[in-house]
Amino acid sequence: MIPVTRLNGITNAIVAPDSTDTLPGQDSFVQLAGPSAAEMLLVRDIAMPLNFTGEQRRNESWEKRKFPETRMGMAAQLRQAFLDAQDYQQKLSEYERKKSDAARDKKPEPSAPKRELKLEALLPYLQGKKTIVLAAEGPSDLKTAVGLAQEFKLKFVLNHISHSRAVLDYVASLKVPVIVGPIYEAPKEYERFDVVYSLPAELHKRGVKIAFASFDAHNSRNLPYQAGFATGFGLPPEEALKAITLNAAEIWGVDRDLGSLDVGKTANVVVANGDPLDVKTDVKRVFIGGQEVPMTSRQTRLRDEYSTR
Repeated sequence: MIPVTRLNGITNAIVAPDSTDTLPGQDSFVQLAGPSAAEMLLVRDIAMPLNFTGEQRRNESWEKRKFPETRMGMAAQLRQAFLDAQDYQQKLSEYERKKSDAARDKKPEPSAPKRELKLEALLPYLQGKKTIVLAAEGPSDLKTAVGLAQEFKLKFVLNHISHSRAVLDYVASLKVPVIVGPIYEAPKEYERFDVVYSLPAELHKRGVKIAFASFDAHNSRNLPYQAGFATGFGLPPEEALKAITLNAAEIWGVDRDLGSLDVGKTANVVVANGDPLDVKTDVKRVFIGGQEVPMTSRQTRLRDEYSTR
């Protein structure tokens, strides 16, 4: 999938865990070329997704259903996780204080609390050092997710919000970025036909910084076309381009090195024969980290093999 994605001008990606779990793990930031997997991994554990898209879980077959299924259940599960992390953090702080006192008074060192790796992973988020990605679709899911983040003073960005048109002014008041997509998603039966398609433009009108995401490993190559599609529903072309370049880099905190062409930044360059947001445009050359990558994939090799038969 990586060569196929590169061929369409995608140079970097967020690798995210399964979106049907409320607390599935952590995201990592990668580049799509390099001599080894280790060197392609640019930022490990860059963010943590919290998923309130409960409808995905309820629509599964009985055999695949996951607990909890309700919005209230998901919120309770996540709230308990952060309460446990707070308690763990307090125990660690208390241990360090006692350890310092023991060293000063030349007394035996106290016993350390049992190490909890799951709770340890939550601490940078609880401390505001890393970003939480809140995934929600409708207004109720969105407000529940934001309420949880605000309760624990988490640093967060919003994700999806595909069916939250009614509360976009509220979203703008939060003054946080929004990751939108896939915008090809069909509207609900009670929504206008263009409610998802015009979401990027409506957010931009309200001053919200946006970035596009494919949320699909197999179709990551189509990311530029999502941005192009949004221009047909009111998003200015220059903002659409920023939403797959500089805005995305700023949201993920990697804009010092990526997101635009500037002196001192990583030389990730895409050469095309037209508008990169147009489906008729062909990407001719791709450079990642200053190195040109081959414009071949399994698909192109099969094409070349069978076109000569």
